[in-house]
Amino acid sequence: MQLDFTNLLNSSDDVINIDYVMNADDFMYDTYKPLKNGVRVNGRAYQKVGVVHLDLDVDFDFFGVCDRCMDDIERKYGFSLKKIIVSKMENENDDYDDYIVVENNVLDLDALINEEIQLFLPIKMLCKEDCKGLCQGCGKNLNYEKCECEKEVDPRLAALSDLLID
Repeated sequence: MQLDFTNLLNSSDDVINIDYVMNADDFMYDTYKPLKNGVRVNGRAYQKVGVVHLDLDVDFDFFGVCDRCMDDIERKYGFSLKKIIVSKMENENDDYDDYIVVENNVLDLDALINEEIQLFLPIKMLCKEDCKGLCQGCGKNLNYEKCECEKEVDPRLAALSDLLID
């Protein structure tokens, strides 16, 4: 979706209402496409005292895989996004996270939302915080069952293991 901010940047009191579902079929997380139901975007763009604001609420369903145990994950995520729209920065070397510079007064909202979702999602996706993962020996999911693998003892510490035997 393309948003034209020409009127707002020229101090118009117009309000741009935003309410749509963004197609996220091409969105990649790790090696898969987890956003099957699209991304719901609601908000508005408005001008207040000569400053153009973009306020958005972003919600989506995440369908993925736990990075430790490979269980399926279904989660609802959402976040708010508040940015200030400018046509140029006074100092080009400045990098302000709260500002978006729009070229030709037009913003590609889909590209912005894609980038913000990438920044929002965790680096490692886990089914739960204390996920035990898979046994390295037999491959059993340690969240559901205990493995019967014999623990390997470091040969350098083998003499100490004899002290544990009653």
